[in-house]
Amino acid sequence: MSSRMRHHVAVLVLDGAKPLDVGIPAQVFSNRPSMPYEVRVCGAAPGLVTGGDGLSYHVAEGLDAVEHADTIFIPGYREPATTEPPVAVVSALMAAHERGTRLAAISTGAFALAATGLLDGKRATTHWHYTKALATRHPLVRVDENVLFVDEGDVLTSAGAASGIDMCLHLVRRDHGVGLSNHVARRLVAAPYRSGGQAQYVPRSVPEPLGDVFASTREWVLARLAEPLTLEELARNARVSARTFSRRFVQDTGYTPMQWVLRARVDLARELLERTDLGVEQIADRVGLGTGANLRLHFQRILGTSPTEYRHTFSP
Repeated sequence: MSSRMRHHVAVLVLDGAKPLDVGIPAQVFSNRPSMPYEVRVCGAAPGLVTGGDGLSYHVAEGLDAVEHADTIFIPGYREPATTEPPVAVVSALMAAHERGTRLAAISTGAFALAATGLLDGKRATTHWHYTKALATRHPLVRVDENVLFVDEGDVLTSAGAASGIDMCLHLVRRDHGVGLSNHVARRLVAAPYRSGGQAQYVPRSVPEPLGDVFASTREWVLARLAEPLTLEELARNARVSARTFSRRFVQDTGYTPMQWVLRARVDLARELLERTDLGVEQIADRVGLGTGANLRLHFQRILGTSPTEYRHTFSP
């Protein structure tokens, strides 16, 4: 794929930048033949940028690198509650957003993004240690401390470093579907999907690491989606009562067990729509939704589109 056809990603390294936060988008959207992305790492100016955790970065490019970016990542940095981002950085981010560029902050990078005013009136998150500071410093931002990441369309924010991976994989899914995001997740040896905690275009597909019992139960469910499944069967597999299972499941995921099963079935249907030529009726049977009409109903309700339109968008 030519450079002109690739989605251009800029990783903007600010003073005090955390090394893992810098490395996550650079590696997820890595420059390689299998990826339709091109990554450039830049700073407020070319040269040495003092980082956090005893590391520094030498960036070859300054803010001119963001002028042609389709997505800009702002990694987290040290002392965000007392450090103002450079005026030139704020101006560059605002100008990029005005051009239609997507902006995504990892961890405390949300403070730099909030300084632009682009998060005013929107939901956002950051590392749990700094959520109150973000809310105090930027009172117009609706800070949500209970989610992994927040997607507001053209501006996104994530919690700590690991949730930055979740957000990046979420964007790969938004851009190119679940097939490519799963390919990237396997390369990173990361969970293919962890919900950001809010209604999203892509539903949950694999269990989060909630502990051995529930993780194994979810894996057990994912291997049996074509079969009839009940709450009692899930609870029995987890070796707890149905009431206890339901309560803990909702606390950990925000979904009831059967809501999660439904979303897992829709997610499997998405993979089959992308990767096979099976008809809608055949896919509905394979994922345990019975009929094509039932699949269409849940597809529209959860994803806001039809199976046919989804296949047209994401299949090769």
